[in-house]
Amino acid sequence: MSDIFLPGFFLNFMTKNCIFCHIPADRILYQNEYCLYFRDAFPISLGHTLIIPKRHIASIFDANEMEHSAFFSALSNARQEIDKEFNLDSYNIGINDGQEAGQTVPHLHIHLIPRYKGDCVDPRGGVRWIMPDKAKYWDE
Repeated sequence: MSDIFLPGFFLNFMTKNCIFCHIPADRILYQNEYCLYFRDAFPISLGHTLIIPKRHIASIFDANEMEHSAFFSALSNARQEIDKEFNLDSYNIGINDGQEAGQTVPHLHIHLIPRYKGDCVDPRGGVRWIMPDKAKYWDE
């Protein structure tokens, strides 16, 4: 397997030890000038996809306007592809931005997580379940 070539970017924008800076080309499902996406290696659900910038940055707050625009274009494209491939019902979209937020790979990545009817007992609260004692905020 060979590493991807990131058109328009030089090696000093990539980090030698970053797994996302060296995604094998056969894993990439889509790329535009600023970002790409591929299936998560440890998926939460069928079709779980990661959208990453080609430039090595850790935080969404370090992305420039062009990258932000490219992320949302890729996110929309990924959703359309997943909708065609899988019979799903909804999505969670998330970014773990920083170590305290659970980020384990210090390269910005957006999770697009397909959700399926019945995949959990009660999906209300969605991403709030990262802090279970604060997830259930509604009255029964």
